[in-house]
Amino acid sequence: MLFVVDFDGTISKRDTIDQLLEKFADPSWEELEKDWLDGKMTALECMSKQIDMVDSDLLSLENFFRSIQLDESFLSFYEYVKKFAKLVIASDGLDHPIKVATRQAGWPEIQTFSNRLNYKERGIEITFPLRDPDCKGGNGMCKCAVADYVSKKVGGPVVLIGDGKSDACLALHADIVFAKSSLIKHCEKNNVKHHTFNTFDDVLKIVKTWKPEEQNIPGYAFN
Repeated sequence: MLFVVDFDGTISKRDTIDQLLEKFADPSWEELEKDWLDGKMTALECMSKQIDMVDSDLLSLENFFRSIQLDESFLSFYEYVKKFAKLVIASDGLDHPIKVATRQAGWPEIQTFSNRLNYKERGIEITFPLRDPDCKGGNGMCKCAVADYVSKKVGGPVVLIGDGKSDACLALHADIVFAKSSLIKHCEKNNVKHHTFNTFDDVLKIVKTWKPEEQNIPGYAFN
């Protein structure tokens, strides 16, 4: 069993990239965001342009990353599911804020797939070492590719936990979906069965009713 968990707005209480841009970028970043949401540019194009607008020194950025607020209930959820499943963080955001925020919270290191942050003078830049040119979502980091790659090693079912547009493609292919925020509307629009949640306490309550060792998970048929 594989859990693919989004970070921004799912593990973190707010979207880390949005907060970063609100604090350190020109307000015109929101126009780029609208163009992306309207389908006028890919996520990769949008993110590249937005990150390039960040204007700050290294110390201020590091302090910001350490201040990222996380859903505290994720840790108990992780400690429970790691006994019988593989869990990875898959984010179309930035790797460094994830590492800093989770380390600041005292959490164990969790395998993470994300885009890479690099520092430059008065700002940061983004690179896409895990980019899949065939990504149907046009993302810098394709969650479908991650799910396919890891599940081949550990087996299914694939469980997605996410909240937004970067989770939309995998939501159509995952075996089980937990959705919040705009991902709920996407699932409803595309007739994707899903569980809604606000925090990982909600997810844990449902997962605790599963009996994977008996191949008994409501809504999922084992082969």
